Amino acid sequence: MSVPADHIVDEFRAVLDHNAVLTGGDADPFLLDPRNLRTADAAVVVRPADTAGVAATVRICAAHNVAIVPQGGNTGLSYGTESPTDRPSIVLSLARLNQIESVDPDRWTITAQAGVTIEAIQNAAKAVNRVFAPDWGARGTASVGGGIATDAGGNNVVRYGNMRDNVMGIEAVLADGTIWDGRRALVKDSSGYDLKHLFIGGEGTLGIVTSAVLKLRPATPYETSLLAAITGLEALAPLLDLAQQHAPGTVTAFELMPLVAIDRVVDVFDVVKPLDTDTEYFALIKLASSNPVDGQIAAFLEAGAEAGLIVDAAVAGTPEQEANLWAIRDHIPPTSAYIEHQHHGLKLDTAVPVDKVKEFVQSVLGAAAEIAPMALAYGFGHVGDGNLHMMILPITDEAVEPWLEVRDAMTAEIDRLVFELDGTLSAEHGVGLLLRDRIGPQKPDIEWEMMRTVKRALDPQNLFNPGKLIPPVG
Repeated sequence: MSVPADHIVDEFRAVLDHNAVLTGGDADPFLLDPRNLRTADAAVVVRPADTAGVAATVRICAAHNVAIVPQGGNTGLSYGTESPTDRPSIVLSLARLNQIESVDPDRWTITAQAGVTIEAIQNAAKAVNRVFAPDWGARGTASVGGGIATDAGGNNVVRYGNMRDNVMGIEAVLADGTIWDGRRALVKDSSGYDLKHLFIGGEGTLGIVTSAVLKLRPATPYETSLLAAITGLEALAPLLDLAQQHAPGTVTAFELMPLVAIDRVVDVFDVVKPLDTDTEYFALIKLASSNPVDGQIAAFLEAGAEAGLIVDAAVAGTPEQEANLWAIRDHIPPTSAYIEHQHHGLKLDTAVPVDKVKEFVQSVLGAAAEIAPMALAYGFGHVGDGNLHMMILPITDEAVEPWLEVRDAMTAEIDRLVFELDGTLSAEHGVGLLLRDRIGPQKPDIEWEMMRTVKRALDPQNLFNPGKLIPPVG
């Protein structure tokens, strides 16, 4: 990349406070992604403290045709914050927009700036006997703006939906520096295009979301999770059905965890293995309600055992046991960082229709056994909504070279399987640069062209996160 000229940097400094513009070594902490890979060789990082500062920054960039790479909590996994190499650009950090602006339990909303963490929103909701439902492992660092940019999902989607289902309105800065305040807390509004949905999942390519009105849900003081050792992948769909039958409206999470992933977490982190069984697959299920769920759990487990779907189960009986179950689940992704050659592997954010989960996992594992027998392959994740995180990783020194020879073939086969099953390569992590050149076949050409038309209309200079999300023509 190239950094803006000094006189442009001086313009940023002239309109923002002295903490707002970082260059040289001061900018380096903002140039490392969660994998500890650099997103740029050098950069100017601009850190406004409010929406007006964001707007001023955008106006300067528009005047000088400087690209803008937005950054939230910097937890993204799809190379969505890579700086362009063909034009001057800045990193626009939203971290200082970190204020919860209002908490309104009577309206069932929280209004918060883009840099507020998901965990802070959850805690603010809890303080007024409400729930902010979106939740994932990086909750302590991931931000509201980043979650909106990728339409993040996480553990509770099976009940509460993705981020877009929990956003009622947004404030955004447009390409000419105009501030659009669309923060309306209306449950119903059929007065025209619902424009916020262009920005939710837009990965910062249409404008900069600076604030949002977020939806709150009723408190669920009775929350209990269980870990069930299941007879195999074929048990997942009927178990989900049984859970919904015996605990209607309370199934909040339904996760697949393979034994190989659990064992790796237990080896690396300070957690306790809940079940001493060697079954290959486990389901982590959470029920949450305003009333006790013990009876529903007992009925579900009895039905699952009678149907030959559950081999054994551990029910969290204390807050510590509950936390332990979810610590295991949360630590499955970071555990891969302890595999020496993990950066050569494939870590996928795929989703298929819920009834195709078993077929997809079996097909990927079968393809890995045939194409890449030297690699460790397993899948985990949000099977309640069809979102599977498949991992194919070389785990020995000897495996790296043969793996690299077949990695492209393995990638192509996974893409083929996803498209064949009407799935997606990006369920919740976003497209970024990682998937941009692979995702084209997922949608018809007319759909991509409609997106390009929207991009040209809202960002005619291609200022916002250029090169991300939308595949290039041809």
